[in-house]
Amino acid sequence: MRVTFDSNVYVSGLNYPGTPARLLELAAADIFRLQLSQKILDETIRILTGKFRWPSHDITEARAVLASISQRVTPYVQLDVVRRDPDDNRVLECSQSSGSDYIVTGDKDLLDLRQHAGARILRPTEFLSILWQMR
Repeated sequence: MRVTFDSNVYVSGLNYPGTPARLLELAAADIFRLQLSQKILDETIRILTGKFRWPSHDITEARAVLASISQRVTPYVQLDVVRRDPDDNRVLECSQSSGSDYIVTGDKDLLDLRQHAGARILRPTEFLSILWQMR
């Protein structure tokens, strides 16, 4: 199963205990194949350094961890589906290009789509529930 996370899931999972952190642990345990594009990684790093003021050595470690638990995706499409926040389109591009089954996000604009290119768009808690049902 391929899954694309929005940057808000990475940021939450790296900063706080809870469902996003648990999902990162499950990705590390190879329960699903996490798909990550450079643009999603860049946005995640930008938020960690700007909003959360992570020092450079923690950023380096976060990059290494995310690289080790994900598959790098180079999107082959450029989308303009979400007009209110064009950065949301980068998540859709990664998902569509990787053939993801799920997009996991807390973003309302993406959640309102409910589905894109065959991928269901879910909140972290909804995706975790699906994982438990599959076990």
